Amino acid sequence: MSRILSLILLLVISGFSQAQIESPPTTALEPLIQQLQTTKLRQMEPLVKQIAGVKNPKTRTILQVMLEGDLYYVKANKQLVQAQKSENKLYTLTPIMSDETLAAVKKSKISKVKTNNRLRSTIRSLIAKINLTDDDKAIRLQAVQQLLNSPTKESTATISELIDNEQDKEVRELMSVTMALQQLKDGEHSEKLAALAQLSDSLEPTVKNATSELLSNLPKTDLSTEQQTLKTELLNTLDAIESQASFYGFIENVFFGLSLGSVLLLAAIGLAITFGVMGVINMAHGEMIMLGAYTTYVIQIAFPSIIEYSLLIAIPAAFLVSGLVGILIERGVIRFLKGRPLETLLATFGISLILQQLVRTVFSPLNRQVISPEWMSGSWQINPIFSLTYNRLYIILFSIMVFVSLLLILKKTSLGLHVRAVSQNRDMARALSVKSDWVDAITFGLGSGIAGIAGVVLSQLTNVGPNLGQAYIIDSFLVVVFGGVGNLWGTLVAAMSLGLTNKFLEPVTGSVLANIIVLVGLVLFIQKRPKGLFPQKGRSAD
Repeated sequence: MSRILSLILLLVISGFSQAQIESPPTTALEPLIQQLQTTKLRQMEPLVKQIAGVKNPKTRTILQVMLEGDLYYVKANKQLVQAQKSENKLYTLTPIMSDETLAAVKKSKISKVKTNNRLRSTIRSLIAKINLTDDDKAIRLQAVQQLLNSPTKESTATISELIDNEQDKEVRELMSVTMALQQLKDGEHSEKLAALAQLSDSLEPTVKNATSELLSNLPKTDLSTEQQTLKTELLNTLDAIESQASFYGFIENVFFGLSLGSVLLLAAIGLAITFGVMGVINMAHGEMIMLGAYTTYVIQIAFPSIIEYSLLIAIPAAFLVSGLVGILIERGVIRFLKGRPLETLLATFGISLILQQLVRTVFSPLNRQVISPEWMSGSWQINPIFSLTYNRLYIILFSIMVFVSLLLILKKTSLGLHVRAVSQNRDMARALSVKSDWVDAITFGLGSGIAGIAGVVLSQLTNVGPNLGQAYIIDSFLVVVFGGVGNLWGTLVAAMSLGLTNKFLEPVTGSVLANIIVLVGLVLFIQKRPKGLFPQKGRSAD
């Protein structure tokens, strides 16, 4: 028994000893920072380098506070603090090794840890090195970007030490660009030529600026052979950069054109269905878009705690609200005016005015802002001069999903079969027991519901107001007529074509003149092809 107890005691003692050995040692940072109070200014640089060499989350903070001139110590207890001036000439104190806030004191109670320009330059280099060796890629990337904007010999030396050990390709490439920029600035002639060869593929704005500046500093006349060679290489580098910038500018215009086309597609596709099936010129279609946008706004007001999911809730809600209003309009007004397109136009125009005034009464005439969820904010940075905004990227993808879904409904379901039958030959469809009245109501509701979904999309691009739909009703009719009445593929092609044309014309002519040119072009096109790109087939089309 005694042997067992002795063995257990031995194991406990050895385990305790092992725990003592494996437990983390007391941090070396605190003794070093305490020396900041007593160390003279000329002896401060080696101490600061020692502090920077300690692997501790607080190291960067201490150096940054010191760089900003906010590092003090309390005279009474020699405690190091960050001091910031507040009201009544008092200083708010935060202990440098913790985040607690001490009572505000007068300046006479604290003393500043002194720095000078040379020491601050050293501290900047040390902070840069700490950031460049951080485990977080974003911090390393930001550190290199800062050094890229103002490269120095010290920063270039630091990067050259670390570049071989850098594992991330993006960070390593940016480090190479920073070193090449410094080489272009201070290197010999051959080194400058080598740097230009490396920088010709870089799209960093700093590279273009540095190259242009070096070119402008060359003599205008009487250039030496080396200067002439350097000038030629500088011009070639600038041409290569401009060529890439032009290419990505073209891609950017295509992206914005597709995003505008996607909005036009969502706004017009419902109108294409109702116009194609029923022959109704629905001037209240824009107000269906407006109702969808206001539905999104109401959902965000009703559920402020779930903003991230509000759009996912708003899409079906806007479809139902606008769809039901569309069915009520069809059942209450339009079905009594069939075959009288002019009277239908006037009636729906009156309904649009009523809906606008109703919204003004309920929500006021002021525009309302819909908050974008975090997952739709920001942009996808592809390179330094080209990025895709997430909201427009999601809108393009979403509009394609809606288009494909509607196409499947019309091609693969009995409802779609009835809609196509009524649109092609209403009398024959009735003879085959198709209830054309209900097909009209459902079709009108479907088109209005899709317009409501377009309102959800538009709420992410612009403010929500009573006149929101009026800005898109004319463009929607242009898309429908250009693509071909009742043809979904025609609507897709027309929407994307108009969106791309507008975005390529706007930089040259301005937005107003671009719209005029597009309108005149459509008028001339319709003179040649009155039924649009994809004319409707069937006896009723004749």
